[in-house]
Amino acid sequence: MAGSVMVLSAASGAGHLRAADALVAAFGARGVQARHVEVLKYTNPIFRRIYSDLYVDLVNKQPEILGWLYNALDRPWQFEKRRLALSRLNTIPLVRLLKKERPEIVICTHFLPAEILVDLRKKKALDVPTGVVVTDLDAHAMWLYKGVDWYFVAREETRIHLAVLGIPEKTIHVTGIPIDPVFGVEKPKRAARSGLGLDPDRTTILVSAGGFGVGPIEALVKSVQEIRHPVQVVVICGRNVQLERRLNALSGMRHPTKIVGFTTEMDAWMAASDLLVGKAGGLTSAEALARGLVLVIVNPIPGQEERNSDHFLEEGAAVRCNNLPALAYKIDSLLGDAGRFARMRENVRRTARPHAASDIVSIVLKGDVPAG
Repeated sequence: MAGSVMVLSAASGAGHLRAADALVAAFGARGVQARHVEVLKYTNPIFRRIYSDLYVDLVNKQPEILGWLYNALDRPWQFEKRRLALSRLNTIPLVRLLKKERPEIVICTHFLPAEILVDLRKKKALDVPTGVVVTDLDAHAMWLYKGVDWYFVAREETRIHLAVLGIPEKTIHVTGIPIDPVFGVEKPKRAARSGLGLDPDRTTILVSAGGFGVGPIEALVKSVQEIRHPVQVVVICGRNVQLERRLNALSGMRHPTKIVGFTTEMDAWMAASDLLVGKAGGLTSAEALARGLVLVIVNPIPGQEERNSDHFLEEGAAVRCNNLPALAYKIDSLLGDAGRFARMRENVRRTARPHAASDIVSIVLKGDVPAG
């Protein structure tokens, strides 16, 4: 089964966009052309701001509100009608686009376009095989729809959760979160370091601010400088140019520190690193695990990142630091215990799903669409 494939995302956090790009690349590797559409471009400006700009503002200034909203709205099947009414009102250009192009397959890496496609199917306005890719380890109630052909989730636990909530089991596939296929290609660590101008023999700590460069990164970078072990530090600022400037202006760095702005070489930076320090976003964490990095989770965003953090801790692939003054101590404790560090790296390898995007594409292209 192959035809006109559309991958729909929404710019509410960078992870949804990267998952969509990963799927487009995986389709392309099979000779199937897929188009990535960011759906908020096809909504009205106020709605677009609520979904994208407001999200970033809250992450930076009031993350506790995001956590409250996450928990308040995590009520399976309770808010469907009200949410759909709001989405219908604000996505008319998106509906026009879908009706005009009539794709043969649609994969959604965000719940908003999935909601619209399910509604169009119910109204018999457009009936297209639809897949939903959950981009965190847990599935929030916002991801729940009846009438989806494929659900792709990160964990067996999430598959069971969805099935208990009434999603047909035959539609749920445990694939992991889709990341760019390049993360599944082996790269020697010392060579990766040398290629990026890093010391090939020095333990490397990668600090990630996520795709939009959010969170208290300056304080985190200062805390990392207190590590006693000899390390080198790489800080990825994402699209936050102001953060990049502020970090470049910092003085008194104890360890060699490289500040990197927006990059399309995240795979190479991860291949060069040993630890990822940052939040617990689904995509960045999945990429890090694929590259064998132990996670050091710092103040995850309440809601989905807290839940992601719980899963990584349970798997033994992460440590968590809730107080920045203790961050250097926690990292030193890990680096100073070679046996523990080796066990955690093995847990990372066991947990990683580097070929999730390819696995998703394989399932979709088989053409086996269950009668959901």
